[in-house]
Amino acid sequence: MADGEGVLERVLRVLGCFSEDEPAVAAAALAHRTGLASSTLHRLLATLVAEGLLTRGPGHTYAVGSRLWELGELSPLSLRLRETALPHMVRLYEATGENVHLAVLDGPTPETSSALFVGRLTGRQSIPTLSRMGGRNPLHVTGVGKALLAERDEDWLARYFRAPLERETVHSITSETRLRAELARARTLGYATTREEMTLGNVSVAAAVGRVDGLPPAAIGLVVHLERADERRLAPLVVQAAKELHHELRTA
Repeated sequence: MADGEGVLERVLRVLGCFSEDEPAVAAAALAHRTGLASSTLHRLLATLVAEGLLTRGPGHTYAVGSRLWELGELSPLSLRLRETALPHMVRLYEATGENVHLAVLDGPTPETSSALFVGRLTGRQSIPTLSRMGGRNPLHVTGVGKALLAERDEDWLARYFRAPLERETVHSITSETRLRAELARARTLGYATTREEMTLGNVSVAAAVGRVDGLPPAAIGLVVHLERADERRLAPLVVQAAKELHHELRTA
């Protein structure tokens, strides 16, 4: 443990052990990953459980507690963006019957930024997707991600392209030249698309929500099966939803 490390730093180290792939973590694993002494970790876990930040599970495991969820719901991403967006997402779903996603640009630097999903509507007829509320996906292989990238300036993009573009499927675009061409197309059309770049068989159509003070850049989009991907029908619906959401956020 680093000299002078405070309680908050230790708490953050513990909370950083939980992920989408491992929402419940055993106490032994927490000790190994944090490097905290057993007695220190035991006291810290007891406090976090008592305050509702963590909850105990079977087999000496721990998971994120209800108090953390409650605090998260106080974020402007929930109270302002998602709550305002929900009626627009419902209308888009009713018009298409497809998955509707709301995502924001999130990350401390362009090189580490991703699409953070803050809203999602789906139905029994919608195609399965990998995204979930609170989950993250790469920007370059998602419709909402490309829509967000298309709104960034050249300085931001120059830093973004310093990091390698990872391949998710055989159709993923990992070339800077090709992705820049996609972003130019998105700027011209007013919306972005992907075809089987994140998940085979899936197509996405997304549009950026205009800039709103106090909120990160956001985008709204659809994910549909390749056989139902009528871009000429879907794109105007997505663009209109983004425009209406932006107007309501600006005037609320």
